Amino acid sequence: MSRRVAFRGKRQNRLGMFLVSAVIVMLLVVVSVNSVLLRQKQDTYREREAELDELIAAEEQRTTELEELRKYTQTQAYIEEVAKEKLGLVKEGEIVFKMN
Repeated sequence: MSRRVAFRGKRQNRLGMFLVSAVIVMLLVVVSVNSVLLRQKQDTYREREAELDELIAAEEQRTTELEELRKYTQTQAYIEEVAKEKLGLVKEGEIVFKMN
């Protein structure tokens, strides 16, 4: 009878080891798949970050240009240019030529 109990214990032990091994293999597969998916997301995020860095650089350039334009619009030269172009004003002693 002790042989039967020992055989049954070995069989249950093997089944338990098989189940534990199967669970570990399943966990490894899940972790591997998630790792690949996370790397793909990371690559996507890095590409998006590079695009956003380019946009930031372009907007900073635009900000610089707008600041230069703002400073120019406050100068006397700009005021005279607008007065000549839009209002048709001239300085004293200047001659205006109009083309038909």
